[in-house]
Amino acid sequence: MRQEVDLLIKNVMILPVVPKGSVIRNGFIAISDGKIKDFGPMEKMSNLVGKEVLSGKGMCALPGLINTHTHAPMTLLRGVGDGLPLDKWLKEAIWPREAKLSEEDIYWGTMLACLEMIMSGTTCFVDMYLKEDGVAKAVLDSGLRAFLSYGMIDLGSEEKREQELKITRDFVKRWHGAGEGRIRCMIAPHAPYTCSKELLLASKAMADEMKIMLNIHLSETKTEVQKIKELTGMRPVEYLESLNFLGPNVLAAHCVWLSNEEIRLLAKRGVSVSHCPSSNAKLGSGIAPVKELISEGANVTIGTDGCASNDDLDMFEEMRLACFLQRVRLLDPTAMKALDALEMATINAAHALKIEKEIGSIEKGKKADIILVNLDVPRLVPLNDLVSNLVFSASGNNVKSVIVNGRLLMKNGKVLSMEEDRVLKEACSRLL
Repeated sequence: MRQEVDLLIKNVMILPVVPKGSVIRNGFIAISDGKIKDFGPMEKMSNLVGKEVLSGKGMCALPGLINTHTHAPMTLLRGVGDGLPLDKWLKEAIWPREAKLSEEDIYWGTMLACLEMIMSGTTCFVDMYLKEDGVAKAVLDSGLRAFLSYGMIDLGSEEKREQELKITRDFVKRWHGAGEGRIRCMIAPHAPYTCSKELLLASKAMADEMKIMLNIHLSETKTEVQKIKELTGMRPVEYLESLNFLGPNVLAAHCVWLSNEEIRLLAKRGVSVSHCPSSNAKLGSGIAPVKELISEGANVTIGTDGCASNDDLDMFEEMRLACFLQRVRLLDPTAMKALDALEMATINAAHALKIEKEIGSIEKGKKADIILVNLDVPRLVPLNDLVSNLVFSASGNNVKSVIVNGRLLMKNGKVLSMEEDRVLKEACSRLL
């Protein structure tokens, strides 16, 4: 008896990520109601028929990539302030321009980011920015999955603190769970050096009350570490620990300048780290001790950061650079393997966001967030090692089809969920 599914991908190589190291050389993936109904070798496809059939010949299906730290609207600031260290970059190049952004600017900047992410294989991202309603509307329209947060900064002002907390609470109430659950919210005190102790404590309390995650920048530069030590007598991670801020619901971006004790503390508290290799390299901030974090048992993921400090959103590039930087930092070619980086960009990220039962791998019953990468290109042959080729040789340009929640957002290189020409035109009209 024939069994109909919404979408049937046939004759595709499958890299599920879980279980580790498994590969199906010629398989199928059946998708219905936004979920993976079945997958396996072609000979086990039995009587499945698809309302829509997608050929996977010459391609590899893998879980959609998850970008755990970015500022999506900063596509509009791509290339701004190059050559400045973080503190000057923020104060002289970025913050003055951000002050001019309207919610409509934020929307189109995010649409441009979503277009770039779809075309390069990212299906879910974590965002922290201002006027985040514009970001949420763009996510809704683009079809992507996202964890969104309004970045709170009070600089010690009680009045500003109360305003920031109200904006955050209202934003969460409006958007958490929207878009059939594609949009979820987080609480985001920007960083220990821009937030008062009171704001950090209030953020922690709000996250606990609303049962959602915390999103924060942490120990990104030497300057930040020194500033926090001067203010508190403690290093940033130690300071957050003294406030009982750290826990499994915390996603900490960067974590470049950590002491051995701080590394152990992050692992002990179950904090997940978003490693942003390109951004840290471009701004000259340093190289995070990823190998040591992993060795201590910390969950490490990968983020691009915003386009003004990267300057793109290609997660394939981030996986490759993450490996290379650990190897050169430690003068050890085994410091990080290709599979480590792929897991960081998929299942580790899903664990960090507490949705590992929903996405992050190709498994029956999980949401169908899947990408198809074209293997029949010069830079990806011969295929001696699939994972190595994907991490070290592929780029976002090799992604041909993208599925989120069972919906095709890009099919055979054509984006279906937005008008590419209009997005480019609107973004270019908003140069700052």
